[in-house]
Amino acid sequence: MAKYFDVHPDNPQRRAITQVVDIVREDGLIAYPTDSCFALGCQLGNREGIDRIKSIRHLDDRHHFTLVCQDFAQLGQLVVVDNAVFRAIKASTPGSYTFILPATKEVPRRLLHPKKKTVGVRIPDHVVAQALLAELGEPLLSSTLLLPDQEEPVTQGWEIKELLEHSIDAVIDSGECGTVPTTVIDFSQGEPEIVRRGAGDTSRFE
Repeated sequence: MAKYFDVHPDNPQRRAITQVVDIVREDGLIAYPTDSCFALGCQLGNREGIDRIKSIRHLDDRHHFTLVCQDFAQLGQLVVVDNAVFRAIKASTPGSYTFILPATKEVPRRLLHPKKKTVGVRIPDHVVAQALLAELGEPLLSSTLLLPDQEEPVTQGWEIKELLEHSIDAVIDSGECGTVPTTVIDFSQGEPEIVRRGAGDTSRFE
């Protein structure tokens, strides 16, 4: 049964955040809020967690997972970023963007796009997500919590607990979340390609 954590949106309780991070470190799968919508998250090396995300969302092996980072220091360890791309990403983070870039050897092969060897990365602008990442000390492997039979992501933590009671290990609820996923920008070829228009403004990439 999923544990439910009701946390303050501006001052998340340290004890709750620590408990959730302990669950993540014990190979748990969590649902947590971001600046776009709720996401599913687990540790990078959690094979079972990855399989559970795929099962919940009915994803195939071509799905681009996202590595959610606390800051640029983490992001830079996971993807190859040249100076021009760095400036463009820096100007848009933290924020509701996912950037697809060539992965470094730090990223497990099973998380890469099978042909392009790329991975999605992002730095969220959300107090609770940032508190989680700071406590964990490493990126979270994540995917938007969009269920296969629904057109929009679930916005309420209590509803996620009801729907996924036996499929995940914890839900963090800090109030209603958005329904618009991140804007996805593919920088893997050097020039920005808008893959998905979402919560982030695309004007600077057009």
